[in-house]
Amino acid sequence: MDKYLEKIINDIEKTGRSSLQKEHFQHGRISVFDHSINVARTSLKLAGLLGIAVNKRELARGALLHDYFLYDWHEKDKSHCLHGFRHAGTALRNARQDFSLSKTEENIISRHMFPLTPLPPLCREAWIVCIADKYCAVKETAGNMYAVKFMSRKRRKVKNS
Repeated sequence: MDKYLEKIINDIEKTGRSSLQKEHFQHGRISVFDHSINVARTSLKLAGLLGIAVNKRELARGALLHDYFLYDWHEKDKSHCLHGFRHAGTALRNARQDFSLSKTEENIISRHMFPLTPLPPLCREAWIVCIADKYCAVKETAGNMYAVKFMSRKRRKVKNS
């Protein structure tokens, strides 16, 4: 599965603007690009574990492009207001500019923020990415919080020694 995913990642890197995803952080110290890879890997694993028949290529591409919004949402900027509600639409517009997308890939990108956005996913692949995205977001955020807490505790022990 990893070689399969690597090929799709390489194709996206050659064609699109994923370098911008590498420059911006998503959760803690995780870049938007790395978060998208985590979501793609988790989506493929989830489909396999649950035995859900999916189009693996569309699932992986949709997951890799689900956060293709290409800006730093942490910056104080009016256009980033309500990022959680708006970025799926921005990601879809950007992905359409750079790639030829299937209906399934478009559905994955545009609906991955359900239930924050009101329209639910329409296909299995989009539901899987929606769930995998939330799982990865929690894991990445909690992992970052744990790392900060662990490092703080470690520093206190060193000072007290």
